[in-house]
Amino acid sequence: MSIKVFDTIIIGGGQAGLAVGYYLRRAKLDFIILDNQDQSGGAWQHTWPSLRLFSPALMSSLPGRLMPKAKDGEYPHRDEVIHYLADYEEHYKLPIYRPYQVQSVQRDDENNCLRVTDGSFTWLAKTVVSATGTWSNPIIPSIKGQQAYLGEQCHSAHYEGPDAYRNKRVLVVGGGNSGAQIYAELAEVANASWVTREPPLFLADDVDGRVLFERATARITGSNNGDPEGGIGDIVMVPPVKAARDKGVLHSVPMFNQFTEQGVIWADGSEETIDAVIWCTGFEPNLDHLAPLNVLEADGKVQVKDGQAVKEPRLWLFGYGDWASPGSATLIGAGRSARENVPTLLEFLARDG
Repeated sequence: MSIKVFDTIIIGGGQAGLAVGYYLRRAKLDFIILDNQDQSGGAWQHTWPSLRLFSPALMSSLPGRLMPKAKDGEYPHRDEVIHYLADYEEHYKLPIYRPYQVQSVQRDDENNCLRVTDGSFTWLAKTVVSATGTWSNPIIPSIKGQQAYLGEQCHSAHYEGPDAYRNKRVLVVGGGNSGAQIYAELAEVANASWVTREPPLFLADDVDGRVLFERATARITGSNNGDPEGGIGDIVMVPPVKAARDKGVLHSVPMFNQFTEQGVIWADGSEETIDAVIWCTGFEPNLDHLAPLNVLEADGKVQVKDGQAVKEPRLWLFGYGDWASPGSATLIGAGRSARENVPTLLEFLARDG
């Protein structure tokens, strides 16, 4: 009996996986996408309801199909992104199977391929694309006294909106766009403070994700030619954030020193009771499934060249951020990195697959 070996298995059905799938479909490869979600939308399903992109729909589109214009203003809401991703995979008839939680990727020397398993089922492939993203691996800094704190701690990955914090004393920690948007929302209903280690970097009203992506790419490739600095983490003036600024409440306070059972101790030594702390402190790549390949470095990442793993050429990584490909954790970056790096994957398959 012959053994089925796919050209490629993509692990992850979010924006990065869909973008790669588009080019593999166009190349008529034999591939599947294994997604651990119950439905379309990837990590966008788990973001807070009021989240807005910080780039217009036109600049946040995946290859081949434009995202419709936002119904309310220039920047699309989370639900519009989820609907777009669902429509995208349906339009291109991408072979997505869900929910399958891939547990490991291993070498299969007997069949000269890679073996993917979720613990119950096993698939074989000449190449594997890991596109699991970072959302399932949130970062919460370790702060003195944190274990003794009795109030609520919530990462932005699990924040569900302002209703649970109404009339409470809340700290929003983190100087990026998620911190700015969540703080702006909570400031309307709670006694909220925005806590950052460094003063936030606010961008001009006419600068959004389009400009940030180009600047980040130029900085990584060394082609910025003296253009202004600016990264994807700098604060974009989407409508809720702009409204908070116009009301005079968009300002941050320095980081507290430690937790107490009931709250925090600030840098000046004063203590304050705090009901909840919301951590907007980023994410790390979710790569535990690659551990059997011995490709993980000390920092938990994989050494790559143009998306291809240096220590295992049959493995490719898309959508994890600048270390995998410039801006690849964003919608605009996911599409661009797929466009630039999938041709090399196709060449690898034609040559060595």
